[in-house]
Amino acid sequence: MHDIRLIRDNPEAFDAQLARRGVAPQSAVILSLDAQRREVATRMQESQARRNEASKAIGAAMGKGDKDTAEALKAEVAALKAELPALEEDERRLTAEQNAALAAWPNLPAAEVPEGEDEDGNVEVSRWGTPRDFAFQPVEHADLGPALGLDFETGALISGARFTFLKGQMARLHRALAQFMLDRQTEQNGYVECLPPLLVKDEAVFGTGQLPKFAEDLFKTTDGRWLIPTAEVSLTNAVQGQILSEATLPLRMTALTPCFRSEAGSAGRDTRGFIRQHQFEKVELVSICKPEDSEAEHERMTACAEGVLQALDLPYRKMLLCAGDMGFTAKKTYDLEVWLPGQGAYREISSCSNCGDFQARRMNARYRPEGAKGTEFVHTLNGSGLAVGRTLVAVLEHYQQEDGSVDVPQALLPYTGGLTRLVPQG
Repeated sequence: MHDIRLIRDNPEAFDAQLARRGVAPQSAVILSLDAQRREVATRMQESQARRNEASKAIGAAMGKGDKDTAEALKAEVAALKAELPALEEDERRLTAEQNAALAAWPNLPAAEVPEGEDEDGNVEVSRWGTPRDFAFQPVEHADLGPALGLDFETGALISGARFTFLKGQMARLHRALAQFMLDRQTEQNGYVECLPPLLVKDEAVFGTGQLPKFAEDLFKTTDGRWLIPTAEVSLTNAVQGQILSEATLPLRMTALTPCFRSEAGSAGRDTRGFIRQHQFEKVELVSICKPEDSEAEHERMTACAEGVLQALDLPYRKMLLCAGDMGFTAKKTYDLEVWLPGQGAYREISSCSNCGDFQARRMNARYRPEGAKGTEFVHTLNGSGLAVGRTLVAVLEHYQQEDGSVDVPQALLPYTGGLTRLVPQG
């Protein structure tokens, strides 16, 4: 949600920043609603003050025996009382309309975010690792995986497209990856492990920006709750409506959860294989911090995600997303793209975003600086550390052997119960 004070102070700058995200000017509409709301609020305050003043004057007039004045004052008070409900309703309506307008548009990009309309405008920041030189033609995971326990047919039979059934050694490798990631983020990087709800209320998905604009990307239950598309929703909303003490910041939380996405906006993309599923697991990273710390926290979070790829010896590149390719709530985003030999391409495996105070305003999440009377909105950040299924894909493709087997990365051996290689079954 945007800060109305910033729009009042510099509407041209607000519109210019929205234009970087492909949005037409909105300041005039927002400021018109703001002016109407403030006018009604002023009238309401004046009416309440005059009602109180006239009510006191009735007693004084009666005490002097001035019945005519007392009756006139009574009539005025009655008229003001009759007028106030309509003013209060107008004030509520205009406040709701203004808040909806402030919440409808994406976050403003940071100054260093490059210009661009889509992924073609993203800028490569760095690369790590060297893609493996194969002595044979590597194949995609969708061709390699079925013989190893990546069962697309059974998943589709049970649940339909974009569901997969993992069996035996494949399920064990998936579990090993998830536990390795979670342990790394908690034991080495200082994130607090959480086990949050998978079903949340409207307020939670509004707070992190999925509602109202992206409702079609979510799954909703018959009782009105939403299945989380990422643990970002549950973890970030853990501070919803709170005033935190400065001493508690930063809060760093992580969770391994199933995630559920309808993929309504990606019809026809990655329909083959394990890349884009309706149900998948992810280790999520969330930070809540002071505004002056969020840039450094963003770099730290991204490095924590990179560390997982480095430990698994998976080559990747770090991309700074352009203004037109960032998510709705982000002011700055790094994507990590892992090299997939079977596809011969880099593919996104983590996205780490600094949302500034955009989500905090929607959640009303604040902190009180030491020694200060007032409060400030916190800054929120989120990132994948990592998406487990996509990491599984990268391991399969990078560690595949000519006979169709797959070596288990060294870092995962403590988690696989003696499994060192996935071998084709039957």
